[in-house]
Amino acid sequence: MFRTHTNGELTIQNLDQNVTLSGWVQTIRDKGFMMWIDLRDRYGITQLVFDADRSSAELLENAHRLGREFVIQIEGKVIERISKNPKIPTGEIEILVEKLTILNESETPPFTIEDQTDGGEELRMKYRYLDIRRNPVKDKLIFRHKMAQKVRNYLSEQDFIEVETPVLIKSTPEGARDFVVPSRMNPGQFYALPQSPQTFKQLLMIGGMDRYFQIVKCFRDEDLRADRQPEFTQIDCEMAFVEQEDVLEIFEGMTATLLKDIAGKEFGKFPRMTFEDAMKNYGNDKPDIRFGMKFVEVNDLVKGKEFKIFDEAELVVGINVEGCAVYTRKQIDELIDWVKRPQIGANGMIWIKFQNDGVVTSSVNKFYSEEDLKKITEKFEAKGGDLIFLMSGNENKVRTQLSALRMELGNRLGLRNPKEFAPLWVIDFPLLEWDEETGRYHAMHHPFTSPKPEDVHLLETDPGKARANAYDLILNGNEIGGGSVRIFDKDLQAKMFNLLGFTKEDAEAQFGFLMNAFQYGAPPHAGLALGFDRLVAILDGNEVIRDYIAFPKNNSGRDVMIDAPSAIAEEQLDELALKVELKA
Repeated sequence: MFRTHTNGELTIQNLDQNVTLSGWVQTIRDKGFMMWIDLRDRYGITQLVFDADRSSAELLENAHRLGREFVIQIEGKVIERISKNPKIPTGEIEILVEKLTILNESETPPFTIEDQTDGGEELRMKYRYLDIRRNPVKDKLIFRHKMAQKVRNYLSEQDFIEVETPVLIKSTPEGARDFVVPSRMNPGQFYALPQSPQTFKQLLMIGGMDRYFQIVKCFRDEDLRADRQPEFTQIDCEMAFVEQEDVLEIFEGMTATLLKDIAGKEFGKFPRMTFEDAMKNYGNDKPDIRFGMKFVEVNDLVKGKEFKIFDEAELVVGINVEGCAVYTRKQIDELIDWVKRPQIGANGMIWIKFQNDGVVTSSVNKFYSEEDLKKITEKFEAKGGDLIFLMSGNENKVRTQLSALRMELGNRLGLRNPKEFAPLWVIDFPLLEWDEETGRYHAMHHPFTSPKPEDVHLLETDPGKARANAYDLILNGNEIGGGSVRIFDKDLQAKMFNLLGFTKEDAEAQFGFLMNAFQYGAPPHAGLALGFDRLVAILDGNEVIRDYIAFPKNNSGRDVMIDAPSAIAEEQLDELALKVELKA
């Protein structure tokens, strides 16, 4: 037996007990005649004491050999600490060590294994197995585990069945690049890793499973950012004989349950917003509604005043930043420089200050009278002390730029409190979006999304105006889930493929198995997939998912710990009938 107790377990109630503990050496305090060692495992820390008056010379000599991160086993007696530590559960006791066994020695670690470490992110990713020993990472992985348990319990109680779907599938166009896997037994042919189990969960509905879920790995070969990884985890779900409202009710219930159990927050019905309203009022389809700053359009008030920038713009739109008329010119100029960055791409920004004394000033006083400016402030419902920012240009671009500014101001003003939660459903997305480069329509979600029943006729006359029976679940300005009612009629699915530019042969080659299944009584079905990594991070008060993944990739998609991806041996290439030839 390596241990009778864990290192977070013993308290004053265990006084005078003989115990066996195992773990890693966290810190050593050596006074020569006395030594104190903090012994750590997943459960906590226990202080060990070696005393020249009560310990043998051999035991002390053995203890002096110890270094940080040595793995040891000790036997000893629980005694009361003289200098207590109320910050840890074991802080009232220590173990007078009677026997010490070194189970494994350790090199000096490349960074300190403590909550506040001296290791940079890239170094800690290289030695991720050491980083996991630290409480901030360990606790995040435990938090993720608890979330997964709650999700499984909730969905199981709702009669969902967990079914595993294949990881080696065929490449299908679902919006992002596939990771591909060569087949040795089928030379020149490739599997793809699934971007999602979309077609399989539809086949499960055709198979009569009725309610399916899995917490599943998905793979997309796309550019990375803080909240993206090339492999990520979804809570993937599908239901048969349901409409949109049924799906929203189930997963609103699941999200509300998680928010209550994990964050202690109770919610009634989640608000809903159409895609059109989200774009009009917030400039994006995943608005953070924890704070205001809704967009206000002012074309009717600013055009025709000989201010060329506004007169030639498709749209002039702005936000009211409450209480910020105190901003100095330096602060405003810094924000103007911020929106001019290539990542945002704005040409500039106009400001209007509504002072507490009622005076209105702006950066365009030359073109607009005080009366003109007051009319603008009235449209924004501004009050004394408020600051208005106006941006202009192409409608779609300027909304995106203003949205970025709104979120930046939300961060700077402390309006995006990670301990506050604001769930939201965004509904009524466009079914299709036109791509100028390819000269054809693309599915805004995926090719299996059903149009609104009342919009089906538009597929013949005006496809761009058809709305999708689709929905996204938003939390704190992040899309945490999305789904749709699926097409289950083979004729409508064929029409959709045709609109997306698939020839009959292409559709058969890519999705023949699904179209064939539709001929055998496909039920009405709908589903949703939630980004599990992102949901876990947000409910824990973060937006960066990396620390909630045991072995994440860096921003270049590399695993620096195992040095992957990497070249493979010529022998393997020969077996796969492949030759690597890199383009210049």
